[in-house]
Amino acid sequence: MSKVNVDDVLESIEAWTVLDLNKLVKGIEDKFGVSAAAMAPVAAAGGGAAAGAAPAAEEKATFDVILAEVGPNKIQVIKELRAVTTLGLKEAKDLVDSAPKPVKNGASKEEANSIKQKLEAVGAKVELK
Repeated sequence: MSKVNVDDVLESIEAWTVLDLNKLVKGIEDKFGVSAAAMAPVAAAGGGAAAGAAPAAEEKATFDVILAEVGPNKIQVIKELRAVTTLGLKEAKDLVDSAPKPVKNGASKEEANSIKQKLEAVGAKVELK
């Protein structure tokens, strides 16, 4: 087996869609029996005793934007998804057809709220997690 250059892999996946990246993460989780979500708290807790002293007081820095329901305006939701993401027409339609699905993972509070407002304005129901 040849040695894989991590930089080459990162460069390769840079152009992937959110759906492709989501499939990759799920595939890694299934194949290796790990959870990407379980790693986030471990990384955040690495700050030592001071970080563990007041975890409830800290405000969440990143959010996952979840399309919970499409609503009556499917075409407008697809158009808005394409405007707020880098999804192509097929990927946006597939995401809408398979709701509830993540639209964006790891978005800042401002970006997550902006996406939520835009999608809700066309009739979709959106959750921030």
